[in-house]
Amino acid sequence: MAKRERVIRMSVELPLWRALTAYRVLTMVYAVLVFVSEYREFERPWVGVVFLSVLAVWTLATLPRVANAASCTKRFLGVDLTIALTGILLTPLADADAQSVNSPTLPTIWAAGSVLAFAIKGGWRWAAFASSLVAAANLVERGSPTRDTLHNVLLVWVASIAIGYVVEVARASEATLARALEIEAATRERERLARDIHDSVLQVLAMVQRRGTALGGEAAELGRMAGEQEVALRTLVSSGLVPTTRASEDPALGALVRTVDYEDDAGGAEVDLRTLLAPHAGSRVSLAEPGAPVLLAPPAARELAAAVSAALDNVRRHAGEAAQAWILVEDWGDEVIVTVRDDGPGIPEGRLAQAEGEGRLGVALSIRGRLRDLGGSAELISVPGQGTEVELKVPRGKA
Repeated sequence: MAKRERVIRMSVELPLWRALTAYRVLTMVYAVLVFVSEYREFERPWVGVVFLSVLAVWTLATLPRVANAASCTKRFLGVDLTIALTGILLTPLADADAQSVNSPTLPTIWAAGSVLAFAIKGGWRWAAFASSLVAAANLVERGSPTRDTLHNVLLVWVASIAIGYVVEVARASEATLARALEIEAATRERERLARDIHDSVLQVLAMVQRRGTALGGEAAELGRMAGEQEVALRTLVSSGLVPTTRASEDPALGALVRTVDYEDDAGGAEVDLRTLLAPHAGSRVSLAEPGAPVLLAPPAARELAAAVSAALDNVRRHAGEAAQAWILVEDWGDEVIVTVRDDGPGIPEGRLAQAEGEGRLGVALSIRGRLRDLGGSAELISVPGQGTEVELKVPRGKA
């Protein structure tokens, strides 16, 4: 199975729906307890019994409806609000003195839950609509509203609109974050493909150019053409236009680029980094490693080894074939450090920035890009005349 980046998104609305579910159950129980405590004061208690029975059944039966935005449909919201308004308007029928003594309505604060559902589902405009209807029902139920009634109505109206506005802002932020994650994933895929191109095609084209120029004749013309293609491809890579689809499907690059499918072995057995670095050892490259295995997850080990290979390629290209290089592997438990050092002429100040501007992204992509994707870092230290040292750090937890 091809390796894919998995992004798990948790909606910012989910905690609000959970809170609303708990609120509806608790306020339903509260409404029943208030009615039971004042049962003897009602002239027609059967009205309250019937309504609260319906309210309890409706609240418990519709708990899945307020679990998320998809299940909370417009029809449900309409019926839910109708039950709340009905309970408010039935209060004077159950107790004729309710208006004069300013006692709570039959649904009490459960009605605010209906308004909150509108706010979470549709934002502040829906909240304003629902809270206005509840406010009108309360004013009608009271007949001659008191200051406390007006205060409560205004409080529900303002609070619901504020919550609806916050929900809209949260949705916009979530959409922005999702888009940013998509862009980041696409950028990482382009960089990965660009690294593959740099480590294979561009290296081959550069070698053909050098060898062709050295041989002369028809080989020199072949080298010149390879050099032109290298410049064109470097420009394409540095411009960020490297496609994220399979390159074999692109007629412009299909002859040059092969797509590599990475096996999804992140959960497999760890790999000894020493076995991946051992082939680099030779007469010009010395390898110093711990006596114990340096175990890393397969993707991390591969990328770190590829970064070391890119560093050695830079040594051969810029320090010369006769340059001596050393690889030092250190395992510190929580992180692995690999240092690549050479005795070449070093890198002049500003050369790396100039190379990136020319599209030569060996250090930027093949080394630093790989380590950044692993959650690590790559530090390059170079003093003219004293060689170059590249220190690669990979923290085990992040890798």
